[in-house]
Amino acid sequence: MRKTTLIALLLTTSIGITAQTEKNLQEMKIKKELVTPGASKEARKLYKTLIKIHKSGKVLSGQMWAPWGIDEIKYVHEVTGKYPAVRGHDLIHEGSNAREMELLTDWYRQGGIPTLMWHWGAPTKGEGYEQSKMTIDIKRCFIEGTAEHKAMWADLKRAADWLTVLRDNKVPVLWRPMHEFDGRWFWYGKGGGELFVRLWRTMFHYFTNERKLNNLIWVLPHSGQPDTTYNPGREYFDIAGPDTYSEKAQDGLYKKTIEMHGEDILIPLHECGTLPSPEKCKSNGTRWSWWMLWHTTHLTGHDKDELRRIYNHEDVITLDEL
Repeated sequence: MRKTTLIALLLTTSIGITAQTEKNLQEMKIKKELVTPGASKEARKLYKTLIKIHKSGKVLSGQMWAPWGIDEIKYVHEVTGKYPAVRGHDLIHEGSNAREMELLTDWYRQGGIPTLMWHWGAPTKGEGYEQSKMTIDIKRCFIEGTAEHKAMWADLKRAADWLTVLRDNKVPVLWRPMHEFDGRWFWYGKGGGELFVRLWRTMFHYFTNERKLNNLIWVLPHSGQPDTTYNPGREYFDIAGPDTYSEKAQDGLYKKTIEMHGEDILIPLHECGTLPSPEKCKSNGTRWSWWMLWHTTHLTGHDKDELRRIYNHEDVITLDEL
């Protein structure tokens, strides 16, 4: 056997799977157009960046921030020497939202990627985490003259007002409202898939058509129990992904999301309690677009050596690499 042939055979044997995986990634046909009519230049550019990074076989790092206790972003840098690429915030507390819009704007100006969720409190129950878990008759949200209808529209207007601040500052945002909707522990999921879909589409039409929020990239944020009956339709979201606090469940959830939505969509692990191992992800064919570790004790309780190792891994994109 010729020497060059032997070398080629050895290379094929040792890296053939990786080479094929990389080839498949390059050929992936992720849907290129955003669902928001007339999406802003900044939103389209961010989406193209997400696709480019995904096709490279790498994953974006992400960290959720909370307005109390430690500064999670600073903590990550102190431990790893790196900043996350994706910075997460929540519209959960009205009193901190002005500051959070400033932080997201500053993050984008630094080259980072903003993501914003909303622990939407049940209409008539107020804002806050406990309020988001309360139970109401969701059907009343769609009956004019009811307290629930009035409160729902007041809530949507308030959220849209904050998102308008970002739009006017030309800040695109990965918008993931009503997270873990099919887990059925938040009010918007307790009424079943049909009512959730109606809520999602109502928000979508109001934000895009009436409020002209063209800076949003819509992220459908499944729980660790993805349910097809809660699917609002591909014309109403750009990206879809699960969350889980179980490291063992991560790969299976990725595959289940692919089965549900197809291979032409970016899939993030939009919330987690343990960072995915880059090596395991590569060997299992799990290609998250980004992952985002939850805040406070989920970060401080994470193994520091593993946090440092993953943030400095060649397959993990941090702020300095954007």
